[in-house]
This record gives sequence, structure tokens and C-alpha cells, in this order.
Amino acid sequence: MSARREPTLADVAQVAGVSLTTVSRVLNNRGYLSQETKDRVAKAIAELNYRPNQVARALHGKSTHTIGVIVPTVALPFFGELAAEIENALADHGYRILVCNSMGRADRERDYLDLLVSHRVDGIISGGHNESLPEYHTVRMPLVTIDRLLSPTIPNITCDNEAGGRTATEHLLARGARRPALLTSRSGPHNRREAGYRAVLRRAGIEPVVRTVDFHTPDSERAELTEAALDSMPVNVDAVFATDDLTAAAVLEWARKRGRKVPEEFKVVGFDATAAVRRALPGLTTIAQPIADLAVHAVDVLLDQVHARAEGIEPHSSKSPSPALLPIRLLNGITS
Repeated sequence: MSARREPTLADVAQVAGVSLTTVSRVLNNRGYLSQETKDRVAKAIAELNYRPNQVARALHGKSTHTIGVIVPTVALPFFGELAAEIENALADHGYRILVCNSMGRADRERDYLDLLVSHRVDGIISGGHNESLPEYHTVRMPLVTIDRLLSPTIPNITCDNEAGGRTATEHLLARGARRPALLTSRSGPHNRREAGYRAVLRRAGIEPVVRTVDFHTPDSERAELTEAALDSMPVNVDAVFATDDLTAAAVLEWARKRGRKVPEEFKVVGFDATAAVRRALPGLTTIAQPIADLAVHAVDVLLDQVHARAEGIEPHSSKSPSPALLPIRLLNGITS
């Protein structure tokens, strides 16, 4: 038995009793057509369950109404929620998304970038965590990053991470912490949450304590490495600012195992405030990112590029204006 083939434009024309040109004009809303003709074509499309070949449309210079979204993995609550919010925001404009999980691997992110470009998506939103992929600088299509500064010409949508770091650290000191530590995925000048933490301790005359567990650490090793990082801290550390909520949850588990009473003896603040973690740990003190606003802002900036390109203006042809940093807020819980 032969496999059922997908219906073609010719099949639609035959069923509707019109020419291929007429079907094309209906699909692309070009030229004058009677309502009767439009209805016949629409009925044929519905009967055949015809779907336009998006790649073929792209090759002819037409919009695919598809946006590529690259994230490390939607298994992480922040990126899963972000991808869902991006999808919702794009759906309001008639666009669909292709979600690519890079799993934190540069080679996979590179392959997905090539895939999206070859499929002629209308644009790309990237929240990947590989900072130095040169391929991004060769992309000649609308491109926006989230929380990832690639180039002065590529818009980067982000919350005010440095203010978040300051707010978390100031809160711990106000609650009586004398030696708060930072637990993060990578340390350095690009880590603005760390910059906020260090700025507050510098003013307070307190020496920072920074420990890292790399973002790309396999799940099978993460708990052990997190506990080792916490065990290596000076004994007078009495609080931890964790730069994501899953890490904050691991800190709470470590404190329980070590007999450190939270918040009486040990205080914990996280970062992100995703819906999933808020349901699991409603009492966690954390810095809330405006995830829905990040998604909407990224979509608005990307679609501005898409529309400009349709007018013949190439993306990334000049320095991109820096979007305003989206505000964070402290959610005060019972862990600090």
C-alpha cells in the first residue's frame, strides 16, 4: 500500500475548478478575486487539508510566518516559561515558532542556527548560553537575543540583572546576614547579578565569597558539585544569594542536611520566580524577572526588524539602540 502523499497546490486548483495562478492569488491575497472564487478555494483547501510548503514559500521570497527560538533547554523552568510566553506573543501577530533546545552545547546551537537560516524563518530569538559563536555575526536576518549581549548591532532584551543582585544582597544584609555568599553558574564581569552583589559588599566593607557550578553541568553531577561548593565556603558564611531558583532550592536542601536552620541561622535568596518554582517553593525569597515582559519586548523588537526588512532595510546595519532594562522586584518569603 503506497504512502498517502501530501496534497499540492495543483490538487487544490483541480478540486476548486480554478487555475494554479488563481489559487496562488487567493493564498497571497493579490489582485481582484470574487468572493465566490475565494470561497471555492478555501473549501478545497479545507477538504484536502492542504498546508502551504513553508520552505518553498521562503525560497520565493515570501514570509513563512515562522520564528526560530533557541534556548538551552525548555526543561529548565525559566527557559520553558520564556519559550511559552514568546509563543503566546508571536501567536497574537499570526506567527508560529520552532523551538530549538541546544542543551548548552555550542555545536548543537551552531547546527540549529544553520537549520533555521536554511529554512528561511522570518527571524530568530536566541537565549542560548554560548557566548562566542561567530556564526551569529554572519546571520543576515532579523535577530534578537535575550539576556545575552552578542554585538552592539544585535538588540539584547534583558532585565536589570545588576539591580537584582544589589536588591538581593541588600535584603540579606538588612535581615541580619553578616557574610553573604554568591552561588552562580559563571563568574566574571559579564555576570551583572554578581556585579550587583559585589557592589553592595564593597560599600559594606565585606569580602565577597563567590562559588560557581557551571551552567552546563550534567544533572547527574549537579547536586554533588553544588554541595561541594557550599561545603567549601568559610564557616562564617550565613547566607547565600543563588542566581537562579533551582540553585536556591539546592541550597535549601544542603542547609537541611547540614542542620542549618533557615532563616534563623542561614538565609537564602534566589532569582527568576518562575511559576513552576513558585508552586513548588512558595516560601522562597527571590528576585522576580518579568518573564512575560521579556518575551513581549523581544517579539516587538524582532517584528520591527521583520517589517523593516520587508521595506528593504537590512537588520544589524547600524548600532542598535539599547532597550531599557526591564525592572525586577523582590518577592519576600520565609527563607530570609
